[in-house]
Amino acid sequence: MMKPKTPLPSEFLFRKQNYFLMLVGLCVIALGFFLMTGHDANTRPDGTFDPNYWNEDIFSWRRIRLAPFLVLLGFVIEIAAILYPFDGLLKRKQNQ
Repeated sequence: MMKPKTPLPSEFLFRKQNYFLMLVGLCVIALGFFLMTGHDANTRPDGTFDPNYWNEDIFSWRRIRLAPFLVLLGFVIEIAAILYPFDGLLKRKQNQ
């Protein structure tokens, strides 16, 4: 005779705090990529392409320093959100 299968309890892989940190990391990455956007090197401020014009805005502090930093920070937040065991910390505090 076969035993009836008991349903396994369904749990999420991560806790609520982990998912929140993942969402924050994703938003920081998206903000970094958004800050990298803009006109290319040969686009005038009015939006027309001119091969004889050089747009210095491609070397702005926002595009060269801030945006890549935010993208890297977002990936660090994502890694921390995946590896950080929020439930383990709660169990350790309760056992003390």
